Parts: sequence; C-alpha cells; structure tokens
Amino acid sequence: MPLPKITTAEYELKLPSTGKTIKYRPFLVKEEKILILSLESQDSKEISNAVKQVLKECVITKGVKVDQLPSFDIEYLFLNVRSKSVGETIELLITCGDDGETEVPVTVNIDDIKVSKSEDHSPDIELADGYTVKMKYPSLSQFVDSNFGSDEGKDVVEKSFEMIASTIEMVYNDEEMFSAAECTKKELKEWVESLTSQQFQKIEKFFETMPKLTHTLEVVNPNTKKKNTVVLEGLSDFFA
Repeated sequence: MPLPKITTAEYELKLPSTGKTIKYRPFLVKEEKILILSLESQDSKEISNAVKQVLKECVITKGVKVDQLPSFDIEYLFLNVRSKSVGETIELLITCGDDGETEVPVTVNIDDIKVSKSEDHSPDIELADGYTVKMKYPSLSQFVDSNFGSDEGKDVVEKSFEMIASTIEMVYNDEEMFSAAECTKKELKEWVESLTSQQFQKIEKFFETMPKLTHTLEVVNPNTKKKNTVVLEGLSDFFA
C-alpha cells in the first residue's frame, strides 16, 4: 500500500509590481535541499537559479512566468514562501555602525518586510525632441548578471550598460513608437551610448528609485550604548 499524500496548504499574496493576486504553497524538503546546496556554493548566479527553480514549483497560479518577474517581485515572493515554509521570523546579526564591529542579534518578523516604492519613480522617462523612453524592470537574472556576472572580459560599467539596454521596452512620441523587441542588442546598446549625460542620468534614476525589498531596524550597541539605524535591502541582507 502506498504511503498517504500529505495535503499542502495554499496561500495568496499580491505581486508588488502589478498588484495581481497569486497563489503559492510552501516549499517541500526536496526543494529546500536545492536552496541549501546553492547557498553552500556561495555563487550568486547559482543561488538565483535555485530561487527561481523553487518558485516555479511553489507558484500555483497558472500563467505566472517566474523568469520574467521583476527582481523585487521575486525577492518578495520568495520571502513569503520561505515564511510559510520555515518560519515567520529571521535571525540576523547586525553590525553596529558607530564602531563597525560590534554585532547584535536581531529577530525580524517577515510580515514587517515590505517593498518600498518611491513617489517620484516612473517607467516613462522624457528625453528630448518630444521622445520618451519606457523602461521595464530587470528580472532577477538580469540583475545578478549585471552585478555578479562572470564574464572576465567585461567590467562593471559594460555590464551595467548592457542591462540598461536590455530593459528598454520602447521609445515613443505623439506620432510614432519604436519597439525594443524589434532591435538587436547592439542597436539598443549603441542607442544608450548616444544619449547625453543628462539624459542618461534620467534613466539611471529609474534604477535608483526602483521598488526594493527593504526594512529599517534600530539597534543599540551594548558597548557604547549608542542607537544605530540599519536599513536592510534585498534578499542578500536578509539571509546574510
């Protein structure tokens, strides 16, 4: 007689980027094993792939393409899946900024961690001559490739330019629209490089003000008695 199959609970959350409600389940032991092995590797790209692999299994709602979700959606979703799978709190060691060395243990409630959104953030960026560029959010893979890519022949600046070019959705004005999907990577990169410094800074602001997983903590240094404010951002800070 086969062993009984244990029912897995289902939960809902709203994706920060769209407000769309999706259903998900906790990860299973076999999926937790994938995460543990990736964390042991300490390789950012391997961890990224493991997170996406687990989420693909845990997201129940049909039609959700995990590979195409913005990085902050992935982080928020994974944090909630982890909460329902392992526990609703995270134990961290916070280094006090006033002396740079004293570590204070802190318990963070996952429900308190939110995706912060800047009021002046917009995906539509006005450039010149009536043209506007519409940006799309980088996926987790694009973000990791840009910051931790292993291409030895490319520096950080080069990878940054490639990510910016890959996140252009369209360029348009009142009369015409140019879709990035119809352009080559080379054409997009050359277009980005043809911008003035002021125009490029406007695009950089899109990334600087992009929604992000964040949580602010206040800890007291037990040695100096000084209060320290610490801002945690992204999965790496919550699982460091």
